[in-house]
Amino acid sequence: MEDASLHVVLVHPEIPWNTGNVGRTCLAAGAALHLVRPIGFSLASKEVRRAGLDYWEAVAPTVWQDWPAFATAAPALGELFLFSAEGRRSLWEVAFPPRTVLVFGRESRGLPEELRRRHASSLVRIPIVGGGVRSLNLSTAVAVAVYEVLRQRQSEATALRPNRLTC
Repeated sequence: MEDASLHVVLVHPEIPWNTGNVGRTCLAAGAALHLVRPIGFSLASKEVRRAGLDYWEAVAPTVWQDWPAFATAAPALGELFLFSAEGRRSLWEVAFPPRTVLVFGRESRGLPEELRRRHASSLVRIPIVGGGVRSLNLSTAVAVAVYEVLRQRQSEATALRPNRLTC
Protein backbone atom coordinates (compact mmCIF):
# COMPACT_ATOMS: atom_id res chain seq x y z
CA MET A 1 0.00 0.00 0.00
CA GLU A 2 2.48 2.57 -1.12
CA ASP A 3 -0.22 5.24 -1.36
CA ALA A 4 -1.49 4.60 2.18
CA SER A 5 -1.74 7.57 4.51
CA LEU A 6 -1.42 5.37 7.60
CA HIS A 7 1.63 3.18 8.17
CA VAL A 8 2.41 0.72 10.96
CA VAL A 9 6.03 -0.17 11.63
CA LEU A 10 7.15 -3.13 13.74
CA VAL A 11 10.79 -2.80 14.77
CA HIS A 12 12.39 -6.22 15.38
CA PRO A 13 9.17 -8.22 15.90
CA GLU A 14 9.68 -11.51 17.72
CA ILE A 15 6.37 -13.39 17.74
CA PRO A 16 4.87 -14.55 14.45
CA TRP A 17 1.21 -14.58 15.50
CA ASN A 18 1.43 -10.99 16.75
CA THR A 19 2.80 -9.93 13.37
CA GLY A 20 0.06 -11.89 11.61
CA ASN A 21 -2.62 -10.22 13.74
CA VAL A 22 -1.07 -6.78 13.11
CA GLY A 23 -1.07 -7.49 9.38
CA ARG A 24 -4.75 -8.38 9.47
CA THR A 25 -5.51 -5.19 11.43
CA CYS A 26 -3.57 -3.13 8.88
CA LEU A 27 -5.47 -4.68 6.01
CA ALA A 28 -8.82 -4.02 7.71
CA ALA A 29 -7.84 -0.38 8.39
CA GLY A 30 -6.29 0.37 5.02
CA ALA A 31 -2.85 0.80 6.58
CA ALA A 32 0.50 -0.32 5.20
CA LEU A 33 2.66 -2.66 7.31
CA HIS A 34 6.44 -2.27 7.55
CA LEU A 35 8.77 -4.72 9.28
CA VAL A 36 12.28 -3.70 10.34
CA ARG A 37 14.90 -6.45 10.59
CA PRO A 38 16.03 -8.38 12.45
CA ILE A 39 12.79 -10.33 12.58
CA GLY A 40 12.64 -13.16 15.13
CA PHE A 41 10.96 -15.66 12.77
CA SER A 42 10.53 -16.54 9.12
CA LEU A 43 7.82 -14.60 7.30
CA ALA A 44 6.99 -17.87 5.56
CA SER A 45 6.23 -19.58 8.88
CA LYS A 46 2.83 -21.18 9.27
CA GLU A 47 2.23 -19.22 12.50
CA VAL A 48 2.33 -15.89 10.64
CA ARG A 49 0.08 -17.18 7.89
CA ARG A 50 -2.29 -18.74 10.43
CA ALA A 51 -2.62 -15.48 12.40
CA GLY A 52 -3.00 -13.47 9.20
CA LEU A 53 -5.44 -16.07 7.91
CA ASP A 54 -5.92 -16.07 4.17
CA TYR A 55 -5.25 -12.31 4.18
CA TRP A 56 -1.48 -12.55 4.64
CA GLU A 57 -0.71 -12.41 0.91
CA ALA A 58 -2.80 -9.23 0.59
CA VAL A 59 -0.98 -7.62 3.55
CA ALA A 60 2.30 -7.70 1.59
CA PRO A 61 4.46 -6.03 4.24
CA THR A 62 7.46 -3.96 3.26
CA VAL A 63 10.55 -5.42 4.92
CA TRP A 64 13.44 -3.09 5.73
CA GLN A 65 17.00 -4.32 6.26
CA ASP A 66 17.43 -2.16 9.38
CA TRP A 67 16.24 1.08 11.04
CA PRO A 68 18.57 3.37 9.05
CA ALA A 69 17.13 2.03 5.79
CA PHE A 70 13.60 2.66 7.03
CA ALA A 71 14.52 6.08 8.48
CA THR A 72 15.72 7.23 5.06
CA ALA A 73 12.28 6.51 3.55
CA ALA A 74 10.20 7.57 6.56
CA PRO A 75 9.82 11.31 5.78
CA ALA A 76 7.97 10.47 2.55
CA LEU A 77 5.51 8.28 4.50
CA GLY A 78 4.45 10.79 7.15
CA GLU A 79 5.04 11.97 10.70
CA LEU A 80 6.49 9.39 13.10
CA PHE A 81 4.83 8.49 16.41
CA LEU A 82 6.81 5.96 18.44
CA PHE A 83 4.95 3.99 21.09
CA SER A 84 6.57 3.50 24.47
CA ALA A 85 5.53 3.44 28.11
CA GLU A 86 8.04 6.31 28.47
CA GLY A 87 5.97 8.60 26.26
CA ARG A 88 5.02 11.90 27.89
CA ARG A 89 1.94 12.26 25.69
CA SER A 90 -1.00 9.95 25.89
CA LEU A 91 -2.48 8.54 22.69
CA TRP A 92 -5.59 10.54 23.57
CA GLU A 93 -3.64 13.82 23.54
CA VAL A 94 -2.27 13.44 20.02
CA ALA A 95 -3.98 14.94 16.97
CA PHE A 96 -2.73 12.63 14.25
CA PRO A 97 -1.86 14.32 10.94
CA PRO A 98 -3.14 13.19 7.53
CA ARG A 99 0.01 11.14 6.91
CA THR A 100 0.84 9.13 10.04
CA VAL A 101 3.46 6.50 10.82
CA LEU A 102 2.93 4.46 14.02
CA VAL A 103 6.11 2.74 15.24
CA PHE A 104 6.16 -0.15 17.73
CA GLY A 105 9.04 -2.13 19.25
CA ARG A 106 9.60 -5.79 19.89
CA GLU A 107 7.41 -7.70 22.29
CA SER A 108 10.07 -8.39 24.92
CA ARG A 109 11.76 -4.98 25.24
CA GLY A 110 9.91 -2.41 23.18
CA LEU A 111 11.81 0.07 21.06
CA PRO A 112 15.59 0.21 21.27
CA GLU A 113 16.87 2.82 23.75
CA GLU A 114 18.67 4.72 20.98
CA LEU A 115 15.40 5.23 19.07
CA ARG A 116 13.55 6.29 22.22
CA ARG A 117 16.28 8.80 22.99
CA ARG A 118 16.58 10.14 19.43
CA HIS A 119 12.79 10.49 19.03
CA ALA A 120 11.88 11.45 22.61
CA SER A 121 9.53 14.22 21.48
CA SER A 122 7.63 11.74 19.28
CA LEU A 123 7.05 9.12 22.01
CA VAL A 124 3.41 8.30 22.71
CA ARG A 125 2.01 6.01 25.39
CA ILE A 126 -1.26 4.11 25.50
CA PRO A 127 -3.01 4.85 28.80
CA ILE A 128 -3.26 1.91 31.16
CA VAL A 129 -5.75 2.70 33.89
CA GLY A 130 -4.85 0.17 36.54
CA GLY A 131 -4.59 -3.40 37.64
CA GLY A 132 -0.80 -3.50 37.77
CA VAL A 133 -0.50 -4.15 34.03
CA ARG A 134 2.87 -3.06 32.58
CA SER A 135 1.93 -3.19 28.93
CA LEU A 136 -0.50 -4.45 26.32
CA ASN A 137 0.11 -7.24 23.85
CA LEU A 138 1.77 -5.83 20.71
CA SER A 139 -1.11 -6.66 18.38
CA THR A 140 -3.60 -5.16 20.84
CA ALA A 141 -1.53 -1.97 21.16
CA VAL A 142 -1.34 -1.62 17.38
CA ALA A 143 -5.10 -2.08 17.03
CA VAL A 144 -5.80 0.53 19.74
CA ALA A 145 -3.52 3.08 18.04
CA VAL A 146 -4.68 2.38 14.48
CA TYR A 147 -8.32 2.69 15.38
CA GLU A 148 -7.70 5.90 17.33
CA VAL A 149 -6.23 7.39 14.15
CA LEU A 150 -9.26 6.18 12.18
CA ARG A 151 -11.63 7.53 14.84
CA GLN A 152 -10.00 10.94 14.62
CA ARG A 153 -10.21 10.91 10.84
CA GLN A 154 -13.87 9.93 10.95
CA SER A 155 -14.62 12.67 13.49
CA GLU A 156 -12.87 15.24 11.27
CA ALA A 157 -14.75 14.05 8.19
CA THR A 158 -18.06 14.21 10.06
CA ALA A 159 -17.27 17.71 11.34
CA LEU A 160 -16.56 18.88 7.78
CA ARG A 161 -19.78 17.48 6.29
CA PRO A 162 -22.61 19.98 6.00
CA ASN A 163 -25.60 19.32 8.18
CA ARG A 164 -28.32 17.87 5.95
CA LEU A 165 -31.04 18.11 8.55
CA THR A 166 -33.74 20.67 7.94
CA CYS A 167 -36.17 22.05 10.45
